[in-house]
Amino acid sequence: MSIIQCKNVSLIKEKKLLLEEINWTVEKHQHWAILGLNGAGKTLLLQIITGYLWPSSGEVTVLDQTFGSSSIPDLQRRIGWVSTALQQRIRGNDTSERIILSGKFASIGIYERFSEEDMEKAKRLLIQSGGASLIGKSYQILSQGERQLVLICRALMAEPELLILDEPCNGLDLFAREKLLDQIRSIAEAKDSPTLLYVSHHTEEILPCFQHLLLLKNGRIVRQGLRSELFNEEILTDFYNEPIQLLPLGKDRLAAYPK
Repeated sequence: MSIIQCKNVSLIKEKKLLLEEINWTVEKHQHWAILGLNGAGKTLLLQIITGYLWPSSGEVTVLDQTFGSSSIPDLQRRIGWVSTALQQRIRGNDTSERIILSGKFASIGIYERFSEEDMEKAKRLLIQSGGASLIGKSYQILSQGERQLVLICRALMAEPELLILDEPCNGLDLFAREKLLDQIRSIAEAKDSPTLLYVSHHTEEILPCFQHLLLLKNGRIVRQGLRSELFNEEILTDFYNEPIQLLPLGKDRLAAYPK
């Protein structure tokens, strides 16, 4: 089963072409990294995939649901999404476990009945992720890294088939970033892992588990395919239009710098 299929997808807003002829397929059990500079169209593409934005043309099918003939709210409950934009909508006085529990309903806040078992599951996800000390704490007093951990647990609450991580390391210090990347690695390596999309403009965050790479620039796909074939200085130099050197950063991780 294909997780995502985009066929000739374009997006025009205010007479400006923001995404152009996107053709992209993600198969089950594939983990993809999407790489691009600010303004490349990464978040716009994610908003289309999750049904929060409608393409101007083309066809989008996600989890076997074709847009235009499927229930988008039902689909959204099958997708976990972690982004900085989501952080801004979270209620600061909500506790960590209530925020995680809201992921079951794909809502900001809880407006439906839930069971004690649901709440225990939310707490268990937090404990398993190393966040036991966050139980009972309000979101507004958490550090940036702790907030991201809570949002990842929230995304996992509904046992999603697709998990999207949109620049999850933004604003994190070196140690908080590595801790969060370890958590993402554990999710990817789990037997029942959802398909992962990891979005960044920092190559050093792309873990080895992301074996497929999409290079997005000015709203267009420049290249896509296996990470092993695309993650080299020649292709990245062409992609950035600047000389690039890749330096090793731990096991199977590379950091790109101007040469």
